[in-house]
Amino acid sequence: MEQYENKGGMGLKSRRVIAYIVLIFMSVLCLIWFYVLLINATRSHAELTTGFTPIPSTFLLTNWTNLYHSTIPIVNGMINSVIVAGCAAVLSTYFSTMTAFAIHAYEFKAKKAMFTFIMMVMMIPTQVTALGFIQLVSKMKLEDNFIPLIVPAIAAPVTFFYMKQYMESTLPLSLLEAARIDGAGEFRIFNTIVLPLMKPAIAVQAIFTFVSSWNNYFTPALILHDDKKKTLPVLIAQLRSADFLKFDMGQVYVMIAFSIFPVILVYLLLSRNIVGGVSMGAVKG
Repeated sequence: MEQYENKGGMGLKSRRVIAYIVLIFMSVLCLIWFYVLLINATRSHAELTTGFTPIPSTFLLTNWTNLYHSTIPIVNGMINSVIVAGCAAVLSTYFSTMTAFAIHAYEFKAKKAMFTFIMMVMMIPTQVTALGFIQLVSKMKLEDNFIPLIVPAIAAPVTFFYMKQYMESTLPLSLLEAARIDGAGEFRIFNTIVLPLMKPAIAVQAIFTFVSSWNNYFTPALILHDDKKKTLPVLIAQLRSADFLKFDMGQVYVMIAFSIFPVILVYLLLSRNIVGGVSMGAVKG
């Protein structure tokens, strides 16, 4: 009997060792690209053309100074990206949660049809509607404006679907009925009861929406023409497409490294909720 227990214990330990090895390998695989980025940001354009080296160089401050004094308005780009991504994340999560609450908490005839329609919208690629969207923006004279980048983010079918699945596992209808019996209005129920319960899911979707909006290049490149209005992805592409005499790969790497710090900061602030939010949203109770 002791032999079987010893074998079982050894088998469990070996599985744990294998699991830790795999996790460490995956972590290194994910983080090594950040290391490469930071190393390349410290090297000059001439050094970068010779190939990669794991040892940092001494051109980080020089690259940053050259980038800051270049024609690229990097500070304006950072502010623009923060405004667009921050507003998109807040509005998308709030109104998507409100839409999911309406589908989850109320019974009406068009409920199933509305849910199906939202799921169908989720299947339409952005590129398909781009031409009509640009024409609409042009007719409304909203070019070089952040409104076309923020307002459409409110209608986020993917975020709605995730919130709907999360509500089914964490928000009992009996709780809502008890709040109504106590005299609470629907907006008060949503803002004081539903939102606190949905906090982990909101944190998860806020991270995803912020990162998606922050990295978005396609739509801003079509709408924003003034350099002072452009977001960081557009400015990075503009820096990379400079002519041969002005092209500096060191500046490109410094700008990319500069652009990922807000994303890392948002992730660190909200990451404690991401594991619980993903697991609860994926498993229907």
